[in-house]
Amino acid sequence: MAQQETDEQINDGFVVDTEDCEERERAHRERGSARPITVVGNPVLHRECQEVTEFDDKLAALIDDMFASQRAAEGVGLAANQIGVDLKVFVYDCPDDDGVRHVGAVCNPVLQELPPERRVLDDSNEGCLSVPTAYASLSRPDYAEVHGQDAEGKPVKVRGTGYFARCLQHETDHLYGRLYIDRLSKRDRKDALRQMAEGTPRYETVPND
Repeated sequence: MAQQETDEQINDGFVVDTEDCEERERAHRERGSARPITVVGNPVLHRECQEVTEFDDKLAALIDDMFASQRAAEGVGLAANQIGVDLKVFVYDCPDDDGVRHVGAVCNPVLQELPPERRVLDDSNEGCLSVPTAYASLSRPDYAEVHGQDAEGKPVKVRGTGYFARCLQHETDHLYGRLYIDRLSKRDRKDALRQMAEGTPRYETVPND
């Protein structure tokens, strides 16, 4: 992970996460090992995660495993608690609405509050690896900024539009104990859980005992 942050450039304070995406993602994934995905009902998904305070080889190895797990599950973003780790870190490999690929990792993310003029809502469908096979329409701002730290503890800012903005909001939510279905109406949440119960995940999950 350290090499990624060394190579990335900063533009107006925001990290450039669109360069060498294939090489960076592959390096993480090849060093890591895929882990099964925790699903709704697992306690680690329903509470705020712990702050990352140690920016060490153990964190770098976790990030590698997260990239491997994300690829194995064919996801575009993954929070640490989705593989059972109680830490505020997420990874992403996600296109925006223009098809531009973004790859990176953020520790201790904080979603920035948008002024009213920037809050243009997009009500596209949303899904989650921790709610497998279920989808629902959910309104979110079509622009997002997340501030946090990189794998070495240095300040980092990430911004995105469209689908990538949705990803940044979705993954930050995870680390504060909120799944996307928690933002739905009771009826839509019930329907998403029904979809999950009737579907079969395409990746390994951790059963809730």
